[in-house]
Amino acid sequence: MLGYAVIFLIIALVAGVLGFGVIAGTAATFAKVLFLIFLVLCILTALRGRRA
Repeated sequence: MLGYAVIFLIIALVAGVLGFGVIAGTAATFAKVLFLIFLVLCILTALRGRRA
């Protein structure tokens, strides 16, 4: 999932450089959402690992 966030971030950067504002904004939003989901899952996994 972190890989998808990085891919969308790269797409957003390239689209921003080329002047495609809407595509860059959408890709950046997807990258942020996927990164936050990854972060939450990572924290939950770390907490669950301590209990076991």
